[in-house]
Amino acid sequence: MLLSAEHISLNFGLKQLLDDVTLYLNEGDKIGIIGINGTGKSSFLRVLAGQQVPDSGTVSRDPNVQVCFLSQNPKMDPEATVLEQVFSDFSPDTRALMEYEAKAMLTRLGITDFAQPVGTLSGGQRKRVALAAVLLHPADVLILDEPTNHLDSDMVIWLEDRLRKFNGGLIMVTHDRYFLERVANRITELSHCHIRHYEANYSKYLELKTQQEEMEQAAQRKRQSILRVEYQWIMRGAQARRTKNKDRIARYEELKAQTGPETDGTLQMATLSSRLGRKTVELHDVSKAFGDHTVLSHFTYGVARDDRVGIVGRNGAGKSTLLNLIAGKLFPDSGTIDWGETVRIGYFSQEGRELDLDQRVFDFIHEIASEVKTKEGSFSASQMMERFLFPTQLQGQPIGKLSGGERRRLYLLSVLMEAPNILLLDEPTNDLDITTLAILEEYLETFPGAVLAVSHDRYFLDKTAQQIFEVGEGGVITRYTGNYSDYLEKRKANEAPAEKAAKKAPSGKPVRQKKLKFSYKEQKEFDTIEDDIAALEQKIADLDPQMAACGSDYVKLQDLTSEQDAAKAALDEKMERWMYLTDLAEKIAAQEK
Repeated sequence: MLLSAEHISLNFGLKQLLDDVTLYLNEGDKIGIIGINGTGKSSFLRVLAGQQVPDSGTVSRDPNVQVCFLSQNPKMDPEATVLEQVFSDFSPDTRALMEYEAKAMLTRLGITDFAQPVGTLSGGQRKRVALAAVLLHPADVLILDEPTNHLDSDMVIWLEDRLRKFNGGLIMVTHDRYFLERVANRITELSHCHIRHYEANYSKYLELKTQQEEMEQAAQRKRQSILRVEYQWIMRGAQARRTKNKDRIARYEELKAQTGPETDGTLQMATLSSRLGRKTVELHDVSKAFGDHTVLSHFTYGVARDDRVGIVGRNGAGKSTLLNLIAGKLFPDSGTIDWGETVRIGYFSQEGRELDLDQRVFDFIHEIASEVKTKEGSFSASQMMERFLFPTQLQGQPIGKLSGGERRRLYLLSVLMEAPNILLLDEPTNDLDITTLAILEEYLETFPGAVLAVSHDRYFLDKTAQQIFEVGEGGVITRYTGNYSDYLEKRKANEAPAEKAAKKAPSGKPVRQKKLKFSYKEQKEFDTIEDDIAALEQKIADLDPQMAACGSDYVKLQDLTSEQDAAKAALDEKMERWMYLTDLAEKIAAQEK
């Protein structure tokens, strides 16, 4: 066992988050924690990581167990450079040993300026720097809060592979359902201050939960049936003086006092929209650049009234810029954008609105609209909030008392209350719980206007998109018909002929200059050397506590010391080889440009 949390209780103000909760983490466990926003998932992770003290209960782990924690909003030194921040918890000797690996990982995560001050980074870049620091640090336990937020799809797939190979224990909060399916082997659901464990990945969890709810509902129906029979007996005027009758009355009162199974509130989204005329939004030969960086190049597109477009691409490619241009928040450098007179755009951005944390939840929504009309009828602001899981007592609270996920849900409601007929969604899956995401997906199916969504969530795009726009190098947008899985298949099919053509020898006179390339063995070695280095570093780190535990057993200590020295020598050799292969790979890449 790597970590145990027993009988944990935690209050947040007047709100009970955890009540007598217990969780055990063994080696090889990969636990995904799920639940509606505001139920205390992030708070629970902070307790497990030792960052927050519970009101009662204990968290225990062996002193030799290394725990690394990725928080939802990592605290950083704004004056430190990216590389200094990554190595802030490392010794100088370790930094010298792992600097190349750190740079390689940061590059993979889209961070290439290692000397850039942390204070100048965006929120997403800061989260990726923090993720790199956690993954580089030797650890027996990883505790990750929303690790896939602010990663593009390629980065998420890379992180999936890395965590699946991780041999220690993993506890994570994520709303990426494909990520849960492929990484987690246990699901822990947090609801109504309690947790329930499932020995399953995400799809198996859904199956088990459905079976469990059906059993609970059957038990509840049986209880109600018995209550009806007993109630009729009571109402017939039974004489309570007899012992038998007294017992039966007592049983009736006991049954009556029992409560049914607790269930989470169900988010209900009524379709809100305004009439959309023939003319929507039209972009004609639009280009946009920031300095020397072109993010959109000669793009022409007319938004159809029923469009369902998923927008993908690497971080920084220009996806959010495209939405900002359509929303009229940015102006193109060249080309024109025309909006129809009836167009009402609802823009759910990454940053969200500037919320006044002292303003009451109800007042924030009521200022947007006191009443909305839907196909189901008219709803007041308060009724709409209840449908979005903001009960009456929560509506009177200041916004600052809400969790990050609850604020995100409140922001989503504020966008929909304006009854838009074109929805622009920029990373809508960040910080929204799985229940809210599932209902949002159903809502988008019946939404009568156009939807354009920037997202890295493959499940969300598979459910909602009918076209995929890929923003590539130089601001060129390539269009694909179908959802995200269709896009991946078509992209692979398009890349295959290009790869074959690249392998063919060029026609014409032979080039005498020998081209640099990897041999088969070198390519195979380059593909696995980072994992080999990580394994050696882990072995060296694992030997330290074993040596410390030897006591006066000098023979065992000498054997372990020799084993560690051999591992260090092998690591030095691997690092030199890694430097050579990396340098060769860069030369090959430069040669092919």
